[in-house]
Amino acid sequence: MQYFKVTVNGKTFDVNVEEIQNGAVPASPAPAVQASPAPAAVQTAPVAVGAGEEPIKAPLAGTVMAIKVKPGEEVKEGQVLLTLEALKMENEIVAPQAGVVKDVYTQSGATVNVGDILLTLRSL
Repeated sequence: MQYFKVTVNGKTFDVNVEEIQNGAVPASPAPAVQASPAPAAVQTAPVAVGAGEEPIKAPLAGTVMAIKVKPGEEVKEGQVLLTLEALKMENEIVAPQAGVVKDVYTQSGATVNVGDILLTLRSL
């Protein structure tokens, strides 16, 4: 008997696999597969973006690896704001314009979906 953890569409399953000999079907039925809860995304409620603030949204679904800025920090256009791991690649999310980081709505290790607001920038 071999045991595996399989993730399908964000849900993790514990799977037991039994090897059969000579095409024989085992006498006992296979145990039921039980789903483990998937890690929850940090952002659960809609984010209210204030006037003059620009939301920086996740372009890909993935995991936040590192946040490089803090609220109140001034950033330049093209500066790396955070690193997002998606499709086994690290993607740098950069500031589209100069501004001040207003709020950060995620944390390192969080799972995000496409379009989730990661942080907001206020124009200078």
